[in-house]
Amino acid sequence: MQYDRIDARILEIVQKNNRLTSDVIGEMAGLSATACQRRLKRLRADGVIEADVSIVSAKAVGRPIQMLVLVSLERERSDIIDKFKKAIKSSAEVVNGFYVTGDADFVLYLTARTMEDYEQFTRRFFYENPDIKGFKTMVIMDRVKAGFAIPIETPSED
Repeated sequence: MQYDRIDARILEIVQKNNRLTSDVIGEMAGLSATACQRRLKRLRADGVIEADVSIVSAKAVGRPIQMLVLVSLERERSDIIDKFKKAIKSSAEVVNGFYVTGDADFVLYLTARTMEDYEQFTRRFFYENPDIKGFKTMVIMDRVKAGFAIPIETPSED
């Protein structure tokens, strides 16, 4: 999808605060509210803007334990990978899941209320799955940065 410098400016703005009105975003980007709405609609339809979300504190909602989990599968077959991707998507505990290269096949970010809850999750999600070779858990001590903002390249004007 092609985007211009105005789209780039809109993307920078909504990544910082997606609750701004089209009037405000338009003013900041040098557009009318209507033109801004049209561009936002196109950016969403084209999949450039994937979602409009709020970042919620896991601790504030009673899920203070956060982990990164490296998961290795027994074998890399497309049906096994697809099945595990589906399991990740359907698990409320898994906040983010990534299919990766390197020592592990997947990296998961998940939250739990207690370590006992996490242990129950591991039994259900990993130990009962014969396609899992192993997993390694890293408990997050402090979330230093949270966000989804992507650096936006401003296209050159040709």
